[in-house]
Amino acid sequence: MWQEGFKEDIKLTGYIAIIIGFASLIIAFLGEGGVISALFQWTAALIVFGGTTGATMLAFPISQLKKIGKILKVAFSNKDKDLPTLILYFKDLAFKTRKNGLLSIEGEITADDKMNPFIKKGLQMIVDGVEPQAVREILELEADMTAERHRSGYAIFEAAGGTAPTMGIVGTVLGLVHVLGGLASSSPDKLGESVSSAFLATLYGLSSANLIFLPIGARLKNIDKLEQAEQNLIIEAILLIQEGVNPNTLAEKLKGFLNKQELVKYEELDKKVEA
Repeated sequence: MWQEGFKEDIKLTGYIAIIIGFASLIIAFLGEGGVISALFQWTAALIVFGGTTGATMLAFPISQLKKIGKILKVAFSNKDKDLPTLILYFKDLAFKTRKNGLLSIEGEITADDKMNPFIKKGLQMIVDGVEPQAVREILELEADMTAERHRSGYAIFEAAGGTAPTMGIVGTVLGLVHVLGGLASSSPDKLGESVSSAFLATLYGLSSANLIFLPIGARLKNIDKLEQAEQNLIIEAILLIQEGVNPNTLAEKLKGFLNKQELVKYEELDKKVEA
């Protein structure tokens, strides 16, 4: 099945990316002669992450925040889109329907539990004889709703990414207020340590924003973009099949959705199928 085709282990690469980002900071810090224990302070972490969580909760309804787990699952487990294989799938389907009629694929639609629900819905509608304009409107509405869910997901991480650095500055200011307030009674040898601790909040805010929140938001945006392209291709393919377009013409039209690398892959796969 085309759904089982080549895909990147996006979950693994996501974890590796986060590890590389934080490991680079820590290794560089140790390389400068720093001590790793100096990077950990629970009060700074509480200000940054507690403050960021509070601000994000204020900005978004709780019903939306409850979906964080599902949103992260999408970010780290969403499989890569294989548009060339998808086009070949629809090309083969077009051959079947032109030869045996639209009703010939009804059994295939019902029996295949692994079929993309969006494709299954579209194919079922054309088998049931729904008007082409209605098919387009229904599928486009579902695609828009999916995109809206994605937008609400990455908006949460973008908001957190914008808040975290500010909370880091707030934490640093609070730390400096404490340091300067006790300046007269503090011993000079402990002053540097106190000031460095105050700046940990800024470090937490900047690093979490630029290595976690904003990258995850950008990742979700990219996933949304790829899914929109896939759904647009599916809508056009289903309508072309309903119209009874020649399979080769269908493939040529759908190739407009592919970039150069995908075009090369499509040509290679198409040659293998014809062979």
